[in-house]
Amino acid sequence: MKTPSDQQYLRQLIAQGEHQQQDFKYKVTDAEKLARSVSAFANTNGGRLLIGVRDDGHISGIRSEEEIFMMHSAAFKYCEPQPSIHFDTMHAEGRNVVIATVPPSPHKPIFALTTDGKRRAYIRINDENILASPVHLDIWRQESSRQGTLMHYSDDESLLLATLREHPSTTLNQIVRLARLPRHKAIRLLARFVRFGIAEWTYREECFLFSLVE
Repeated sequence: MKTPSDQQYLRQLIAQGEHQQQDFKYKVTDAEKLARSVSAFANTNGGRLLIGVRDDGHISGIRSEEEIFMMHSAAFKYCEPQPSIHFDTMHAEGRNVVIATVPPSPHKPIFALTTDGKRRAYIRINDENILASPVHLDIWRQESSRQGTLMHYSDDESLLLATLREHPSTTLNQIVRLARLPRHKAIRLLARFVRFGIAEWTYREECFLFSLVE
């Protein structure tokens, strides 16, 4: 069986367009921005970055050693903890394209760092990198510490259930106000509800909305 050439393989990938597990990067001019994509893929289902490909699918290529250095910086200097990532260089139409493959991390969250020292975790939704909500962060914290194997209903849990039942598709801030729970407690309980399949989140109009699972 004939193995496809680099160009054929790249064209097959490019034809898929940008999606949940694929992102195009025309060039690497900002390691922080690239780190967001690495964080989002690692915190979701994994994915690949085609670096040297424009949004319209045109192969522009990687032109300098500086861009390659910035790619490695994004993956290792601007992400914490360091994610697992594999780089492949392919040649097509007289140009080099780098494919950065990021598997889902078993140790979430992977943070993208900013130059002023802030840490932000992202998730991948369709073809966008979205800042993870406080509930996502608490889900990962609970999973890493293996918190709770059984669900017990206290007055606070019952109150949150009633609030979600009466007000489906509700933001975190609305839940805090409606349930009159401390914010940190609402986050912790929502995270537990999502982990146990009692509640679910959707992302709509730049907001995370929470509802009971029907």
